[in-house]
Amino acid sequence: MVTYNEYLKSILLQILESHQNLKEIQDKPGDLDKIKKELLKITGFLKVISNKIEDSKIPHSDFKPLKSKFRNYLDNYSFEQEIETMAPLYNDDVHRVKNMRLKILESMNDNKMMDDVKELADKI
Repeated sequence: MVTYNEYLKSILLQILESHQNLKEIQDKPGDLDKIKKELLKITGFLKVISNKIEDSKIPHSDFKPLKSKFRNYLDNYSFEQEIETMAPLYNDDVHRVKNMRLKILESMNDNKMMDDVKELADKI
């Protein structure tokens, strides 16, 4: 049986993996689809943690502030529509693809969210 801590850790590790994949994309023509895929994974995992994992089930004091950062990210950042609009026009424009990827990474590092994800994953 998987505990809440193990479940949370597995999700956090998947978030970190997708974030790392975003960092490693080479900004070639067609990479906008890869960016979108990794972004959708991350936002999906953030939604799962925000909606399904109860604060009371995770004893680590770092969890509540991190969950708050996830909600803040979900409320304030949305790149999916922008990518959809951009894809037909600029899918092969490496400069625009790179700019979009960097903006997404910047938003995820806002308030040190990704650093906190790594710290909590290491503690669990």
